[in-house]
Amino acid sequence: MTASRSVALFPLKSVLFPDTVLQLKVFEARYLDLVSQCLRDQQPFGVVNLASGQEVGRGEVRFESHGVLAHIDQVDAESTNLLRVRCLGGERFAIVGAPRRDAAGLWSADIEVLLADDVMSPDAEYFPTVHALQQLIASLIERGDVPFAEPYRLDDAGWVANRWCEVLPIPLAAKQKLMTLPDPQARLRLVHEYLKGKGVVQ
Repeated sequence: MTASRSVALFPLKSVLFPDTVLQLKVFEARYLDLVSQCLRDQQPFGVVNLASGQEVGRGEVRFESHGVLAHIDQVDAESTNLLRVRCLGGERFAIVGAPRRDAAGLWSADIEVLLADDVMSPDAEYFPTVHALQQLIASLIERGDVPFAEPYRLDDAGWVANRWCEVLPIPLAAKQKLMTLPDPQARLRLVHEYLKGKGVVQ
């Protein structure tokens, strides 16, 4: 972990993974201000899964304790009050203490950035899952879709596991647990077992 620092939070009903391409349509004034500030300061914001409650409401809101920093990659203005923002998932982080909400309704929190996954080759038993991801990427590209940010690191267990976690139809709570799992080989093993159970790989 690194020393704690404060970041603005963007709560979503989704789990961001490192190296994930995140597309956002931003139209609320507070989040338009957040994007402007992050661009001006060349800083990321934190994406956290909204575990319960409605972020726009007045009731109790609970965030997951871990999230991922989102680095703004591209911004297109559709109109004065509508931005299309492309981000890339960066470092995982742990929230320290309670998130804060300012007068404009924007959330922030102190965080500690977690160590990135060790880069390691997938164990041989998981090669079918690696090959299945390679086929999926080729199929999506053939259809004109660019599913993941390049480079495609099929020789990296954590990268392969994270890309599967993006697309698998599993509950958000399960995705959250996979995202926070510190061992990339263990994360890939769980993905492999899921795919085996669904008959996707042998």
